Amino acid sequence: MGRFDTIREFNLLSWMREERQSRKLILVIVFIALLLDNMLLTVVVPIIPSYLYTVDDAAANMAKNHTVGSPHSPSATFQTIVSLYDNSVRVTSGGPMDSTHMPPGQTQATSPSTSGVTPHNSTQPDCPKADDQLLNENVKVGLLFASKATVQLITNPFIGPLTNRIGYQIPMFAGFCIMFLSTIMFAFSSSYTLLFLARSLQGVGSSCSSVAGMGMLASVYTDDEERGNAIGIALGGLAMGVLVGPPFGSVMYEFVGKTAPFLILAVLAVLDGALQLFILQPSKVEPESQKGSSLWSLMKDPYILIAAGSICFANMAIAMLEPALPIWMMQTMCPRKWQLGVAFVPASISYLIGTNIFGVLAHKMGRWLCSLIGMVLVGVSILCVPFAKNIYGLILPNFGVGFAIGMVDSSMMPIMGYLVDLRHVSVYGTVYAIADVAFCMGFALGPSTGGAIARSIGFPWLMTIIGIVDILFAPLCYFLRSPPGREEKMCCKIRVATQNIDTLGPIWTFSLRGVLTFFASGLDMNGCVLSYFEGTAN
Repeated sequence: MGRFDTIREFNLLSWMREERQSRKLILVIVFIALLLDNMLLTVVVPIIPSYLYTVDDAAANMAKNHTVGSPHSPSATFQTIVSLYDNSVRVTSGGPMDSTHMPPGQTQATSPSTSGVTPHNSTQPDCPKADDQLLNENVKVGLLFASKATVQLITNPFIGPLTNRIGYQIPMFAGFCIMFLSTIMFAFSSSYTLLFLARSLQGVGSSCSSVAGMGMLASVYTDDEERGNAIGIALGGLAMGVLVGPPFGSVMYEFVGKTAPFLILAVLAVLDGALQLFILQPSKVEPESQKGSSLWSLMKDPYILIAAGSICFANMAIAMLEPALPIWMMQTMCPRKWQLGVAFVPASISYLIGTNIFGVLAHKMGRWLCSLIGMVLVGVSILCVPFAKNIYGLILPNFGVGFAIGMVDSSMMPIMGYLVDLRHVSVYGTVYAIADVAFCMGFALGPSTGGAIARSIGFPWLMTIIGIVDILFAPLCYFLRSPPGREEKMCCKIRVATQNIDTLGPIWTFSLRGVLTFFASGLDMNGCVLSYFEGTAN
């Protein structure tokens, strides 16, 4: 009886209420938010290229048959009906009873009895025509994928300062609401315009979730090593979303239909929103106790720019792969639809491994070195992708890409907070807005420019360009080895470093004063240097 009373007294809701301000629960919320956001980000990767090609090919065949047929014959009138339930395109001719059904992988819009067009070989139902229409999908799909990151890029500079004023809870909950709406739009949109709008809307929600989530973690984990571990775990949620998204989307798309994966994500999003509502209490405004550094002052910091550049160019590699690789596979490998998503699984698994390993290890080996090695590994791995002849040949290069990006992200995200602590005011919303801007620039420029480059000069040259860019940027990470502090924090270091100047004589003292003053002018520390020499003169 006593044991029963003990079990009854344990109430999950009361425990969560008592642990409301627990750092671990906040970490769980950020983990789940990043997981769902990146599942929605990547679940469309295998779906959209094939879906848009199917719809566009059906429309092209309809127009062709309409031109060939007699304009006065009722049988020459064709209409396409997109079924969101089983992801099929129906082309009707004449009346509603004279319709043909095209499977999800079928690229012909009509049956032989309707248009006289010979269907594809049944042994290769997913092999599309390697024509200009397929090449044009590079640009359309690239712009669609880039729209999310572009909108997120525009939104981030406003979200960062906003979190400093009202706290992290309200933007975090707003991100959930917007992501839920975007997911519903993806589920029921059948036109390119609506899909583009849904993807753009997701960018606003992602901006709120990622900036507020990372800032919240940096504010509750004040120790640098603990912060690195926590951010590594949170990035594991991002990695899980990237890992689960493509195969989940491709399998559901082929066997259930386009709508189903998005409806499942919408249900999961509602559960996450309920957790946020209970734990974070997003109705409360909790501004920061001190005013943070301005966005402009952080943008001028060369060390923050190097860290942001590493995040940008490393993630640009996978961002270019996402829209271009499925289309290149459709051209060269004739894969099944589920293989379009499974091709990204090695990168997702290795990213999950990399973020968890180097979230802890990077602090010990040096985050600058971890990032430098990661950038070089990204470049080498991405250069090897075009040499693959089948889906199995993509396993090792994609594994290397994901692992290397995990090294860079798990190193540079914590170092952003460290740089603010060292060189600015310890308020984190704005600096993680910059980090998210860098992330978004990679995912905005990558698909949009990558699609155009892949169409113009080919997929192998696209991989060569981004691979060389990553390798050339890597040496800049060396400057993050021992970044200097700012003003008062540097004054102590200058005083210690110049303790023995007086022993060198007046000539050397005068010369070193000029050198130090010139050096300090770039760090806004002239007053510190001058006060030292005025003190020694007196």
